[in-house]
Amino acid sequence: MERILEIKGHIIRDDILKKIDTSVEQYHGKYKVLELIVGDRVDDESTAKISIDVPEGKDEWIYNELLNLGCTIPKMNEEATIKYSDKNKTVPDDFYSTTNHPTFIYSQGKWIRVQHQRMDACIIKRGEEFHCVKLRDIKKGDAIVCGHAGIRIEAPQTPESNDFAFMVNDVSSERRVQIGVQRLAEEMKEIKAKKGKIVVVAGPVVIHTGGIDSLCNMIRGGFVHCLLSGNALAVHDTERSLYGTSLGIDLETGTAIQGGHKNHMRAINTINRSGSIRQAVEDGTLTSGIMYECVKNDVSFVLAGSIRDDGPLPDTIMDLIVAQEKYAEAVADADLVIMLSTMLHAIGTGNMLPSWVKTVCVDINPAVVAKLVDRGSAQTQGLVTDVGLFLSMLDQKLQ
Repeated sequence: MERILEIKGHIIRDDILKKIDTSVEQYHGKYKVLELIVGDRVDDESTAKISIDVPEGKDEWIYNELLNLGCTIPKMNEEATIKYSDKNKTVPDDFYSTTNHPTFIYSQGKWIRVQHQRMDACIIKRGEEFHCVKLRDIKKGDAIVCGHAGIRIEAPQTPESNDFAFMVNDVSSERRVQIGVQRLAEEMKEIKAKKGKIVVVAGPVVIHTGGIDSLCNMIRGGFVHCLLSGNALAVHDTERSLYGTSLGIDLETGTAIQGGHKNHMRAINTINRSGSIRQAVEDGTLTSGIMYECVKNDVSFVLAGSIRDDGPLPDTIMDLIVAQEKYAEAVADADLVIMLSTMLHAIGTGNMLPSWVKTVCVDINPAVVAKLVDRGSAQTQGLVTDVGLFLSMLDQKLQ
């Protein structure tokens, strides 16, 4: 089955032809370039016509993949195909699975932008609008967008054309961290000035590496508007506030404290006695630390639990679906998301973000940043360094 695809965009700069070749080869198909008109300059758009020949039954799969690369298929201005769910949490087999890039649906003679954009979702029609919805939230009778007709994807912005890109090539520890920190500080100041939203996703390593004071300064300075984390960060932050330790290690001297191994359990017990983190702050039990500053400065926080959690704290959400929904609500209107040494929470949050949200991932392990990018969050800028030192430098630049 042969069809002609039309492409318009940064074909050369973004290596689109190579990506098309990989997609076609995956399904044992063939393609050839019929026409290629290259722009005069690097940032100019190019156009191409390509003939695609794929095995019977594979056409819908490959067209959807090519659509996600930014290809335009002839007769795209036809109405999107709508089918209906016959059971909760199920959709027709040819449903369209979303990317995190801006998506438009052709309906009633016009292109309509899809709301709540995120990857790995279905698109449903509600009245005159289209929305991204997780498969688990599909209800019987929902109108589902299927196939590839009437769907258009806006090609993502590349690092070369993004002023915020302080790392544009492979993730590496051989970068000058100071340059990245300076650029990030400037971006954070601009977002604060325009009353935007900065979300921080942090792991307990922030506590262990001594980044508490710097992050507290950032919260007090109005550079953090929401904190997303797990049970561990809040527990060890509270442990440090109450006993000066983290995992039983004195954070001032770096030495183990006798009997310190139970301090994190003592911290949980203390918060349980107050009833919640907020109540512990209000009754004077908790007088310092990241969670204390969040409460005092009206910074919202979401703690998502896991099977490994001790306690957990009363604020920790142990229902995974509820925790995911709270995370998604928190990042829905974010301008910048900073991820600090937490692989699972970083990847989880990354999957909820549309591609236009600026994202920074800081970790001592380059593989963490690479995994985040590999799982679809290609807009992520990475800094490979110790998160405690990073927060200290960033705090200085912000002040």
